[in-house]
Amino acid sequence: MNNTLPWLHPDRVARLEDTLRERILVLDGGMGTMLQGHRLEEVDFRGERFADGHDHAHGHAHDHPGCELKGNNDLLSLTRPEIIRGVHEAYLEAGADLVETNTFNSTRISQADYGLEHLAYELNREGARLARAACDTYTARTPQQPRYAIGVLGPTSRTASLSPDVNDPGFRNVSFGELVANYVEAARGLLDGGADLVMVETIFDTLNAKAALYSLAELFRERGARVPLMISGTITDRSGRTLSGQTAEAFWYSVRHARPLSVGLNCALGAEDLRPHVQTLAEQAECHVSTHPNAGLPNAFGEYDETPAHMAAVIAGFAREGLLNLVGGCCGTTPAHIRAIAEAVRGVAPRALPGALREAA
Repeated sequence: MNNTLPWLHPDRVARLEDTLRERILVLDGGMGTMLQGHRLEEVDFRGERFADGHDHAHGHAHDHPGCELKGNNDLLSLTRPEIIRGVHEAYLEAGADLVETNTFNSTRISQADYGLEHLAYELNREGARLARAACDTYTARTPQQPRYAIGVLGPTSRTASLSPDVNDPGFRNVSFGELVANYVEAARGLLDGGADLVMVETIFDTLNAKAALYSLAELFRERGARVPLMISGTITDRSGRTLSGQTAEAFWYSVRHARPLSVGLNCALGAEDLRPHVQTLAEQAECHVSTHPNAGLPNAFGEYDETPAHMAAVIAGFAREGLLNLVGGCCGTTPAHIRAIAEAVRGVAPRALPGALREAA
């Protein structure tokens, strides 16, 4: 990663870095959790643009015209943008400093499930615009607390390190080059839409993440400017490893070369189960450390039971032990969780950066 390039938004980056030295910053919570509360139906996901199986903005049918679009949450940035903007604003109202774009599945690979590959760039651009607009509104209201839009690059629905066929361990259904092409297109949309930062998140396969980081390096070089990077992996179970087999420490050393603003863990587990792995990152990483865990583990109905008060109490322990610089929530979390977490970490000193990185920053 070429860190000699200038910042795309130097004033915003300088203020963000100043704030990170002063306090723990708060990320938003779950997007899907909030959207489920709207009880949206097929007609909501289609909107007028896709009502009859055609994409009228592009003048052609999508590849699977009979395919249901319900569940394609990223598409709501185009068909129900007021709902997505409302989710961002609910988290900002709860005290979030940074909100994540509604672009977790906005790559050609992931949108292929719906026959909407051609929307990848547009989904990222419009997702970033919605988050940027919400942040600008709240920054104007509370100039002493500037808000930031994080452009999200999700893991895609494929893995470059593992075979999807147990009978053919050497088989791969995606190549590194395909991932790079997907990520370049998505990241281009995020930057064009006004994202302040880019987060490669919910990383279960470090090779996928490396493709994303390579893509970003190429895009930054092409534009002659960069934005800060956030990297967040996911420990898939209590074994303490990612799906592709790495411990938190191994994961950090695999992505350290990108010199990210932050590295962290999200999803899969609740805060209590993530604690030892967050501690490992806090001990090893030369950058800021983040975590945005689920609201506990899903119950038998696939729902999350951890209350805002309980989750905030656990997170407060992380903060008091000096493990955190940024914290928020993932699956099952709501503005109530984020409000409780923001209150729990208020006034607690952020984790101090190791001297070597502080001097180079």
